[in-house]
Amino acid sequence: MKAIAVQPGAGGPDVVSRPVPEPAPGEALVRIHRVGVDGTDYEVIEGTHGGVPDGDDRLVLGHEAVGVVEDPNGTGLEAGQYVVPTVRRPPPGVETNDYFERGDPDMAPEGEYVERGIVGAHGFMAEYVTSPAAYLVPIPDELAPWGFLVEPISITEKAIEHARASRSAFDWRPESALVLGTGALGLLTAAMFTETLGYERVYCLGRKDRPHPTIDIVERLGATYVDSRETPVDEVAAAYEPMDVVYEATGHATHAFESIDALAPNGVAALLGVPTDWTFEIDGGRLHRDLVLSNKALVGSVNSNRGHFEAAIDTLAALPDWLLESIVTGIYGLDEIERAFPSATAPAATTDGGSGVGPDDDTTIKTAVEFMPI
Repeated sequence: MKAIAVQPGAGGPDVVSRPVPEPAPGEALVRIHRVGVDGTDYEVIEGTHGGVPDGDDRLVLGHEAVGVVEDPNGTGLEAGQYVVPTVRRPPPGVETNDYFERGDPDMAPEGEYVERGIVGAHGFMAEYVTSPAAYLVPIPDELAPWGFLVEPISITEKAIEHARASRSAFDWRPESALVLGTGALGLLTAAMFTETLGYERVYCLGRKDRPHPTIDIVERLGATYVDSRETPVDEVAAAYEPMDVVYEATGHATHAFESIDALAPNGVAALLGVPTDWTFEIDGGRLHRDLVLSNKALVGSVNSNRGHFEAAIDTLAALPDWLLESIVTGIYGLDEIERAFPSATAPAATTDGGSGVGPDDDTTIKTAVEFMPI
């Protein structure tokens, strides 16, 4: 079979040949339909994030996938059923651990998991993959063409759940939200705030000049585009309004601290970006005081569990078709992977938890590789 693999830090992805995997007991064989490309993939390609499985020098990419069950192998799944695989698995040689047994693999600390297509385990950019049935989430046939968006949406499902949990001690009624980032994840999240979560006022911060398709998407959603070159994050509250929620999807380290200034009293900022090391000056005393006296909170969030995937499928079904068609700017076959990974060896934005942020391309928002047409 064909797969897309990379030697981290040694160049772009290549199409390679691999044996079709044999499902072990409890596993199903899945034929892959489409796999999304996002900023984490670019970091893996560059060698700045993730790592290959033990004993291998290459990693099969891909963690945003949708496929069809080819061989249920006695798992209870049905042949021909479309499924979306989750990302985390127990480490090699470990059948399970407390986090996986509780259904909370997304809360496992480093060393207690591997992530398919990212660190320690091959991903889903292959014609066939195997997986335990517990990590395969059924998706309706009509949503299968967009199924590779379930994983990034699930990232936001978790972040919002944790933001709410941090405010659960009182009657919190958020009305305004600021999304930092206009990659695919930022746009999908802005859509969730406007279309499914019922926020009254939504803002989306980016660095694009008009006219631009991402700004068009933001404004068609009824949200307000904020140009960070004109209004930095820490000035948003004064220029627009203090925000009940700030959703950080950029990996720009200063935004974590600037978000405190952007928040309204009792507000919460959900941080998903994973920046590289960066030393800079902040007024820590002032920010600490503001967090305390205004009951503000910062919440970090990474990965997602099966429940978040299930919620993401419901959200995907509720999003308008025009939005999905606008965000997904290209579906490419194996013979045109350079278009799926434009400028794959160029510096990429730091990962924003599966945002779709990749190289600094002015028209590409979200791409995917298609292995099998529906």
